[in-house]
Amino acid sequence: PQSLAWARKGLRSLGLALLCLLVSTCLAPFLFSSLLPLYGARALRRWLRAYESALSFHFSNYFVAFLSEATATLAGSGTSLHHDHLHWDLAVSRPLRVELPRSMAEVVTNWNLPMSRWLHTYVFQTARRLGTFAAVLGTYAASALLHGLSFHLAAVLLSLGLITYAEHALRQRLAAIFDACVLSKRCPPSCSHRHKNTLWVQVLNGALGALALFHLSYLGALFDVEAEDTVEEQGYGMAYTVRKWSELNWASHWVTLGCWVLARLLR
Repeated sequence: PQSLAWARKGLRSLGLALLCLLVSTCLAPFLFSSLLPLYGARALRRWLRAYESALSFHFSNYFVAFLSEATATLAGSGTSLHHDHLHWDLAVSRPLRVELPRSMAEVVTNWNLPMSRWLHTYVFQTARRLGTFAAVLGTYAASALLHGLSFHLAAVLLSLGLITYAEHALRQRLAAIFDACVLSKRCPPSCSHRHKNTLWVQVLNGALGALALFHLSYLGALFDVEAEDTVEEQGYGMAYTVRKWSELNWASHWVTLGCWVLARLLR
């Protein structure tokens, strides 16, 4: 496997891993408090702090993802064959599609690509005969089990299941009503929708993407880098989880409920 493409891919992934580690530990936790100081109401500061925590956690995940890419590539794994040519194209995560998301469904897919494919193949498809809602919750429950039954991780993952289901239902109804490409996942070029990339479709997709960022900030508030050492040592329990989300007035859960109700009303 020792080729220029192999070395380039390995070094690129290693460099990106170190960059993500730097952002996670030295930049993201101080984004609004020091680097881009913004002042406002107490509620605004809480949401900015939640976004900082989410961003720091996200980049710690990208660090692990790119490091695993680098080690797998340097070990000679992670290739694909296209037209009889070997390509070093192993991808574990796609950060841009998480930080600038189209939807929460796109976030969970690109957060960890191999795990997402495995869960979709062996859990979601198997449970789909029970209904979409049961399959979605079952998939996130399986993911929570694989993460070791940590309460705050289970709360985040099950909340993600509810959010993605409500988002999928709402966007499906909007796509049918407006005959537009506003589904959770990007439509193929040959889709039958009448409105594909007009200005109002882009604006609607942008607004729904901003809503996904809102959900990410809310969920990321649990991973506060300034949490007390005793809390980190004992684990983020139920009391900590409830307190952090109560500070944000359970906003994401209320918005999710609103999206689901709206999707039902549009039937």
